[in-house]
Formats: sequence, C-alpha cells, structure tokens
Amino acid sequence: MNSLRKLASRWCRDDTGATAVEYGLIAALMTLALVGALAATGDGTSDKWEGVADDVGDAMSNAGL
Repeated sequence: MNSLRKLASRWCRDDTGATAVEYGLIAALMTLALVGALAATGDGTSDKWEGVADDVGDAMSNAGL
C-alpha cells in the first residue's frame, strides 16, 4: 500500500506532459482562427467572383454573343 501511495504522490507532482498539452491547445486555437479567417475570406471572394460572372454575362448579352 505504501508503494501505491508513493506512486500516486509522484504522479501528482509530475508535470512533464503539461507542455505537450499547452502546445496542443495553442495549435487548436490557431486552427480555429485559420478556419474562421478562411471561411470569411471565402465568402467575400465568392461574392466578388459571382459579380464578375454576372458582369461578363451582361457584357456578352449586350455584345450579341
């Protein structure tokens, strides 16, 4: 029983995995920020390209093509 208590005490003081967890959280937050930025940029870009396509279609209709 004493060895189990020593093992539990040593395990509670061990913080070697904390850095890996912190890096994992930072990577997750960066991923969320990147996905959000790309989604916002994608929507804006899509709207611009739809406008260009409409303008080209109007120009083609007006040119008689």
